[in-house]
Amino acid sequence: MIAKPVISAREAAALIQPGSVVHIGGFLGCGSPDAIIAALCEAHIGELTIVCNDTAIYDPKTGRTTGLAPLILNHLVRKVITSHIGTNAETQKLMSSGEIEVELVPQGTLAERIRAAGFGLGGILTPTGAGTEVEQGKHVFEVNSRKYLLELPLPGDVAIIKAKKGDRAGNLVYAKTARNFNPIMAPACSLVIAEVEELVEIGTIDPDHVHTPSIFVDYLVTA
Repeated sequence: MIAKPVISAREAAALIQPGSVVHIGGFLGCGSPDAIIAALCEAHIGELTIVCNDTAIYDPKTGRTTGLAPLILNHLVRKVITSHIGTNAETQKLMSSGEIEVELVPQGTLAERIRAAGFGLGGILTPTGAGTEVEQGKHVFEVNSRKYLLELPLPGDVAIIKAKKGDRAGNLVYAKTARNFNPIMAPACSLVIAEVEELVEIGTIDPDHVHTPSIFVDYLVTA
């Protein structure tokens, strides 16, 4: 296997252009690439469209943040495609003022739209949202007397993901629930940057334990 470049978080941020569609792994901050997110904030790379499960946590009373919340607080996000924003008061505020566009997608549908992009599918059929306002503007199909909505893939320019362990070839292992959206985002994006807590030599990870194969990873960042 060929070793992948190991770069700093700042170098990773420099690879992301303003206005990019960026997939960010994590669930309320669990499994989020915090070092790369911090570097994006430092470099002030903005106008981003973020695809994520949620906009993480921001508590204005305590100032506590997790995951990608700093990107929201630094006004670097133009649009977010996500399943919920209920734990980030700033996202709600910016959405209400029109400063940020929020596309809310049911969590399962979001995951399948990302997966569809990675697997080269033209879309998915789901009954979720059929017969509701979610149906507006979408193609509706009937299968076995049940209504389904056609949901389109969600490809990205860049995925920034987080792994517990990675070898120098880019094979990744996630820890428990930090696995969440990270594995499906890697195949869905043109450029994949993986932040790893532990970098090991090639051959150290049992192939049966690999969650994301090296073929999907372009750069490694050590946390």
